[in-house]
Amino acid sequence: MKLHFHPVSTASRPVVLFLAEHDIPYEPVVVDLQTGAHKKEPFITLNPSSQVPVLEDGDFVLTESSAILKYLAEKHDSAAYPKDLKKRARVNSVMDWFNTAFMREFAYHLTYPQLFPHHKRSSDVTQTDTIQWGRDKCEFWFDILDKNLIGNHKFVAGDEITIADYFGAEIIATGDIIGVKLDRYPNISRWMKTMRGLKSWNKVNEVMTGFAAAMKDKPFVTFA
Repeated sequence: MKLHFHPVSTASRPVVLFLAEHDIPYEPVVVDLQTGAHKKEPFITLNPSSQVPVLEDGDFVLTESSAILKYLAEKHDSAAYPKDLKKRARVNSVMDWFNTAFMREFAYHLTYPQLFPHHKRSSDVTQTDTIQWGRDKCEFWFDILDKNLIGNHKFVAGDEITIADYFGAEIIATGDIIGVKLDRYPNISRWMKTMRGLKSWNKVNEVMTGFAAAMKDKPFVTFA
């Protein structure tokens, strides 16, 4: 089994973390996004969308982080993807929540335009408006995550860790690069402390942590 990924990629890290936490053997294949390897052969044959991660399991090829997590959890009979119909539906719901409005505002409107040239808008006015829009919307989504999804629970879909936690925590961790602080969100802070305490967290995130350290003096728009 091969995983094509990049260690800073927000979508890749949840899968790498899940594999590490479950001691699942695989062949890591780093796709160099900086040189555009994701837009060249042989990668684009695997994923014409030119995005990581991609899982190769024999002759089966699977894209999309959320789908890969579900496949791996099912294949390895992980309790992180519960068999109970309602519990599994809750996990799917939370993952969809992260993957839609939350990801759109947090990643594509607030974080990525400030970090990656190919996400920067075509004019200074549009760039500023996009980032401010993302920041304002994130205030709402973080409040929902803190009060409604996590609340008094230990994890995002209840009191047991699920693939929704691997997925969501790595999205939130991307905010480290632009200096997002979670002090106003006690339940998110508590949950992220638990996730950052996983045995594999530091190793999986060491490249991203180094990237964040290199960016610490940049004047990012963020919230705290």
